[in-house]
Amino acid sequence: MRATSVAFTLFVALTVSSFVCSTVLSAQDGAAFSSGSPAIINERPLIADPIDEARLTTLKGNVHPLARPEFDLGTASADLPMQRMLLVLKRSSEQEFALRKLLDDQQDKNSPNYHKWLTPQHFGKQFGPTDADIHAVTAWLQSHGFQVSPTKGRTAMEVSGYASQVQEAFHTAIHKYVVNGEQHWANATDPAIPAALAPAVAGIFTLHNFVKRPHVHLSAQPMAATIPAGKRPHITFSDGTHGLGPWDYAAIYNNAYLLNTGTAGTGVTVGVIGRAISTMQPGPPPMCLSSVPFLVWRRRILESS
Repeated sequence: MRATSVAFTLFVALTVSSFVCSTVLSAQDGAAFSSGSPAIINERPLIADPIDEARLTTLKGNVHPLARPEFDLGTASADLPMQRMLLVLKRSSEQEFALRKLLDDQQDKNSPNYHKWLTPQHFGKQFGPTDADIHAVTAWLQSHGFQVSPTKGRTAMEVSGYASQVQEAFHTAIHKYVVNGEQHWANATDPAIPAALAPAVAGIFTLHNFVKRPHVHLSAQPMAATIPAGKRPHITFSDGTHGLGPWDYAAIYNNAYLLNTGTAGTGVTVGVIGRAISTMQPGPPPMCLSSVPFLVWRRRILESS
């Protein structure tokens, strides 16, 4: 179970990160890649058999690790709203191989695809399921009363409904749990789907409301920082902890050449997005891009442990 859960998590990480990276790119960038490499279009549907609700396949590794019996308060209300669940889709083995090669090529300076990024639409066309597969999965979800919104990158389908619909369609009950004094809900067992859909469906992401905690912790008190003079400061705070400076971010995001050529971000707006109930407000720019207006999601954290 643990190995299966880790494998599914890695698949989701690759799928979601590939989609997120593609969403910030322009159509011009996508066209640049398309002109340098033949399009990889999956013309073979992965769903070949008729859907039979009596023949099921269990999606292993889809139970949150904190959905444990010692925290269980019993079945949640049937009318519990379950919004924006993600049904993660599979790609063919040929597409998976091509995607991994593209990711390598995009970082290879000797490749014609070096830094040739894709838009979500280009990504979905080359590495997503066929129209037939999307239609089959959508029709099945809608037959159980779900609201369905496919993503542009075709890596997942956003699904909204109620706990009763989840139990009917995915054959798993939604339970209430109390962890560290806070109440949550989650599926108690691995979900199951018709076996005919299994070739195109990897699993269900966020079939619970255990949202990940941020790793950033704010100090309650201001602290003095020591920054040695020079191009690449080493920031040390008065409590002994260390911080990241402009050139650290430049190294992490590989944009030092922009700073070296005098680019300060004039005319550029950057959006920093986090998954939470939030509003967008102007925020402070980082030190190394003093003229860039930043739009920052002011977040209300929804998760406990």
